[in-house]
Amino acid sequence: MKLCVALDLPSYDKNLALCENLKDYDLWLKVGFRSYIRDGKKILENIKEINPNFKIFLDLKLYDIPNTMADAAQEIAKLGIDMFNIHASSGEEAMSAVVKRISLFDNRPIVLAVTALTSFEDKSFKKIYGSSIDEKALLFAKEAYKSKIDGVVCSAFESKTIKENTHKNFLTLSPGIRPFGEDAQDQKRVADIKTAKKEAVDFIVVGRPVYNANDPANVVENILSEL
Repeated sequence: MKLCVALDLPSYDKNLALCENLKDYDLWLKVGFRSYIRDGKKILENIKEINPNFKIFLDLKLYDIPNTMADAAQEIAKLGIDMFNIHASSGEEAMSAVVKRISLFDNRPIVLAVTALTSFEDKSFKKIYGSSIDEKALLFAKEAYKSKIDGVVCSAFESKTIKENTHKNFLTLSPGIRPFGEDAQDQKRVADIKTAKKEAVDFIVVGRPVYNANDPANVVENILSEL
């Protein structure tokens, strides 16, 4: 299981300061909507300058018609990032188009499909998607696997079932992890490290428990020791 730290701080300088604080660790770092829209390509380049071994997960959750998604995926692959994501609800045609397009690259990034956002609970999810989270997340995962996507974004609680119904090497990434049982805040389906390990999660994303800490490096050290 690998640790991915979310760079969700309110400024470019604060995100880079966090990277500097963690430069002794060969981590995955998540760059999301806020940071990428504000800071653009330069933050990706600066992250690699701080530590070339940092791996970047560009969390933009692409969702559009198949050709537009494939075009965007191609441009993302040119950025030199290591992983990005799309929405599984875009459908098999779109997911297949993305994989086909990025396969043109010799060293293409990992691509994951988002099943159900961890901010959802079952009632609100069913209102939109017409099924329970468990049912739909598994369906989306099967479609992603069929489309040759590398894995899915899901809560830790769906990870093991998804692997059992696809393949043991089908990747799962779980956001909103509260490593030692910290406050869930705006997330609904959160898990700690123990649960993530039990459910065979491949990547855990940790944000606020790291960047809001007085000593982020110490928190990362403690997390890594549990992995």
